[in-house]
Amino acid sequence: MENGKSVVAELAASFSGVQVTPRRKPTSTPPAASFYSPMKARPRKLVSLCIGVLGQHLEDIINDISEFTAFFPPHIKLAIMSIARRRRLLNDDVLVSLVDSSWKILDISGSEVTDVGLATVARTCSNLWAVDISRCEKITAAAVSEIICHCPSLEILRCGGCPRSEFTARGCVNLLKPKLNTLEEDSWEELEAVDFGSGAQSLRWLVWPKIDDNSKEILAVECPRVIVNPKPSLLDLGGSKTPSEALASLPLDHSVVQDIDPKTWAVSAAPRRIAAAPPLPNAPPEIPIAERFRLAYVERDARLAPKRARRERQHQRRAERDYLMNDIDAKSVALASKYLSKG
Repeated sequence: MENGKSVVAELAASFSGVQVTPRRKPTSTPPAASFYSPMKARPRKLVSLCIGVLGQHLEDIINDISEFTAFFPPHIKLAIMSIARRRRLLNDDVLVSLVDSSWKILDISGSEVTDVGLATVARTCSNLWAVDISRCEKITAAAVSEIICHCPSLEILRCGGCPRSEFTARGCVNLLKPKLNTLEEDSWEELEAVDFGSGAQSLRWLVWPKIDDNSKEILAVECPRVIVNPKPSLLDLGGSKTPSEALASLPLDHSVVQDIDPKTWAVSAAPRRIAAAPPLPNAPPEIPIAERFRLAYVERDARLAPKRARRERQHQRRAERDYLMNDIDAKSVALASKYLSKG
């Protein structure tokens, strides 16, 4: 016990001259990150990575896509359609296989979709809010009429971008103007199920980069609430903010594929062909490709002829042996000739 006390006393005496100063807190805080400093890229979601792998091999499964996309949720179908559009694989069959009634945006710009596919989507997706049909060579005013008729919530429409789409857009100017229908009913009760108006009554933003002056003037007079080619701003004239879907600088479906790797739809450039050297003046004429195939077939047939003849002889001998072994008359004749030859 006394030894323990002496050890403690020695330790206390040895630490008596040690001065411990408390750790001071830093007075200056590190500078805050600047508003314009680049932000670190967040890791992609597992779902986005899976969609990226699926999109890279979309050519292999595009013909059978309707067999497994029925089990996908709507936002996954929309992402696959956006990738198919970027990979130049979007047509009527793919669009109809992926369409979902809950979609609110539809971007088929630059695709091979026709009036049939767009009309089918219009009847299925009645809640469409924004549609992009720019650079579509096979879309006419008839399909746009279906969109306007079946999608009363349409607020954003993108068109133009190629000669055919410009022609379609000019033909749709009268369809966009709101109209009042002439009604002749006997009572107010019968008017409850009748539409008083027609046209794009909810349309607010029209993205048409190369709109002609005549169409622009008609829209300004007949549709003053429609803003043609809106610019990015905090607030528009009506006091509301212009949505990003109405800006021509951004794809309509940019938010759908925002978390997916752009390499998913990057198509490698075709190898550059080397120009063939001009033929020499004294060179023999080039053999046509059909004649080359014919000569190659003749050469192969001549090379395989001995082997084919040997195989035919083997088949003939095997057939004769099977005949002698299975047929009783042939077997008796063979045995009789064998004994006669011995006698």
